[in-house]
Amino acid sequence: MAAGLAGVVALTACSGGGDSKDDSSPAPSGSAASTAGTGGTTATSDALQGSWLATTDGKAVALVITDKQAGLFATGGSVCNGAAGKEAGMQMIHLTCTDGSKDRATGMVDSIDRTTMKVTWSGKLGTETYTKAEGGQLPSGLPTASLGS
Repeated sequence: MAAGLAGVVALTACSGGGDSKDDSSPAPSGSAASTAGTGGTTATSDALQGSWLATTDGKAVALVITDKQAGLFATGGSVCNGAAGKEAGMQMIHLTCTDGSKDRATGMVDSIDRTTMKVTWSGKLGTETYTKAEGGQLPSGLPTASLGS
């Protein structure tokens, strides 16, 4: 499973945007917000952009944010997509999961810096802490040896 997650991270690293600091062009208004059904999501900050990794309940979780689009993949089969952006002055993430799970349907970014992001999900999951994956590489110290079913 860890190898599959590494592949997802490697693929998302090729999508660009991770190192770009060009704020001159406006964020596109498109279907990312309507995909999640929010309608009010606006452009994300550069800080949210990229691949973020967490380990929750012994499962690897990869959250990928590109422009206003968000995707989440967790070992065990959870695949979610939606939107990320500002709403009422807060950074929000709205996801729809293919397995019907509502655990990560709506998340609010509590804090973010260059390496760590804390998201509080409205479901029973609560707060998850993510580590940024730089250059498609898994961050050091990420506990992957115990992952899998």
